[in-house]
Amino acid sequence: MQKTILITGSTDGIGLQTARLLLAQGQHVLLHGRNPAKLAEVEKSLCALPGGGSIESYLADLSCMPEVEALAKAVAKRHTRLDVLINNAGIFKTPEPITPDGLDVRFAVNTIAPYLLTQRLLPLLGTSGRVINLSSAAQSPVDLEALSGLTRLSDDFNAYAQSKLAITAWSRSLALSLGAKGPAIIALNPGSLLATKMVREGFGLAGNDIRIGADILLRAALSDEFATAAGQYFDNDCGRFASPHADALEPQKAAEMVQVIERILAELSSS
Repeated sequence: MQKTILITGSTDGIGLQTARLLLAQGQHVLLHGRNPAKLAEVEKSLCALPGGGSIESYLADLSCMPEVEALAKAVAKRHTRLDVLINNAGIFKTPEPITPDGLDVRFAVNTIAPYLLTQRLLPLLGTSGRVINLSSAAQSPVDLEALSGLTRLSDDFNAYAQSKLAITAWSRSLALSLGAKGPAIIALNPGSLLATKMVREGFGLAGNDIRIGADILLRAALSDEFATAAGQYFDNDCGRFASPHADALEPQKAAEMVQVIERILAELSSS
């Protein structure tokens, strides 16, 4: 049975490679990007590939929460069901680390946007769907004031690592709170230092085979082993479900992160 799968950040890197693999298996892939020309180019190239899959494209800048809202509405307008949401889009190093709303762009794109998109698409995902959230081996304790945009983080890696702990924490928290009433929400480290644009620009490294990350996302989206893994963390560096940073397992700390995210979204929606 063909599945409908939305992959954010699917115009390059792991997201694009995952889209290729899913299309080759006959799935219906919803592409997402923030650059209209690049998104159109990628859609054209993927449509030329052999395989029984089909494609739609969606444009949104995930650093802007109204655009995240619009993305969710656009998907819901065309679909009554979404089988898998892969929150893959991420940012590490950028010359403009602060969004117009005053948030650190790493938290905005890597943590807050996936939370908002997931919440808005829950009705489409139902109880049989899956949400795969891209985490990382890099996870650092979250400064709640930095998450709120009240203080600035000067170090790119620290900001990125905090954003990845935060998405890992809310993944578990939301999965536990929804229980059997929601989809399987899973945080996943696709593999360290893969050959992505982020790794090239951030670390100056060629990186490891990007297929490592795409293969595990394919498994996470389709294989039975992830169907009942709600709230768990998969570490592809060791190839198994494992423990994330201890803060992600601490209910009070995770709840505090979720409260900050909810407050940010409430303030943005009322402004």
